[in-house]
Amino acid sequence: MIAVGEQTQKERHPLARKRVIVLVTSGSLLLIAAILSLMIGPVSFSMQEIWNGIFVANDTMERRIVWELRFPRVLVGMIVGVSLAVAGAILQGVMRNPLADPGIIGVSSGAGLAATVIMIIYPAYIMFLPLAAFLGALATAVVIYALSWRGGASPLRIILVGVAINAVIGACMSALMLLYSDRVQAVLPWLAGGIAGVGWVQFEMIIYYAIAAFVLAIFSVKHIRILRLGDEVAKLLGHNVERSRFFLIVLSTLLAGMAVSVSGLIGFVGLVVPHIMRSIVGGDYRFLLPASALGGGLLVVVADTIARTLFNPIELPVGILLSFLGGPFFLYLIQKRRDSFADN
Repeated sequence: MIAVGEQTQKERHPLARKRVIVLVTSGSLLLIAAILSLMIGPVSFSMQEIWNGIFVANDTMERRIVWELRFPRVLVGMIVGVSLAVAGAILQGVMRNPLADPGIIGVSSGAGLAATVIMIIYPAYIMFLPLAAFLGALATAVVIYALSWRGGASPLRIILVGVAINAVIGACMSALMLLYSDRVQAVLPWLAGGIAGVGWVQFEMIIYYAIAAFVLAIFSVKHIRILRLGDEVAKLLGHNVERSRFFLIVLSTLLAGMAVSVSGLIGFVGLVVPHIMRSIVGGDYRFLLPASALGGGLLVVVADTIARTLFNPIELPVGILLSFLGGPFFLYLIQKRRDSFADN
């Protein structure tokens, strides 16, 4: 028995080391990407100038550009990437489906519709944009859950209903833009998905929501791991499946709605990042969730840096760039799943 236990420990040791290495590497790459994003742009800065721009409160050019423009943009980009990736990882765990994503099942669209209503019809209440986006995402999640209920809400029904609701919300947003066509111009960049122009106001709008959501996400790991065993096994273990599933969906709506409120409709982060990280660190959510968080922040910061510098003097919305990357990856996942079904 001791020999078997020692052998098991040896078998697990390489994977444990790999997970630690991935987390440390991802965190280091995120820090490097953030520093490079502060340095690179139409006006480039050295490390010393970046340091002065952040920590020396003099009215200098580096202070105005680094502290007032780039630094809050990088921080918001990190929060958006982390939020979308964690939301996607949670939904994929709850649905037991690697194709689940806040954008695909309609949660992000619900947040986007509520935010669009605020920006177009009630611009005086713009300070409530994060709350409106969350409530829109939550209302969408409740509708999806209610329409999926047949003595329980199966993951497959939730995804199918979510896709249908996503289409309906898209039609509502198109109708809204036609009815208020004179006000649409200010909303179009937001609909394309981007963090251009964000500052400390937007950071302060979402930071408290982010802290609360990330703390809840840490405590949700146990629920996700049990639900991944399947509904029948979870019920045999005495777990309240429907209550846990609904809580996790609400948590993902908070994360997605918070991200949408400041970045617009950025897609595919919640789909791509958890899937890649799962192939590296495995399906254990004790490691997958933080790895996805770091990977999501890294992806958005890098993509935003590329989008605002590569096409200079034009600044491409980061949502468009991520769609170019995420669309082919989504097709790859569909093809892979089709092949696996064919093999069975």
